[in-house]
Amino acid sequence: MLPMSMGVMVQIKDVPPDVHRVLKARAALEGVSLTEYARRMLEQAARRPSREELIAELSPIEPVETGESAADALAHVRGDLA
Repeated sequence: MLPMSMGVMVQIKDVPPDVHRVLKARAALEGVSLTEYARRMLEQAARRPSREELIAELSPIEPVETGESAADALAHVRGDLA
């Protein structure tokens, strides 16, 4: 019996040879097949929201006035200012 969560097949054509070589070498370093390595990369990319998704999520939030410049706020966070 096949597993319930069978994935779909994705085929990528016209991958430049140098890109293929690099990805295959990275997969080998991790001890996985190129297919598994590519699947992991795709899963990681799919979990991160796109720029457009982030903008849509953050745009309804009203700005907060802090009274300090962005540079000063960063300096405080970094510990540059007392």
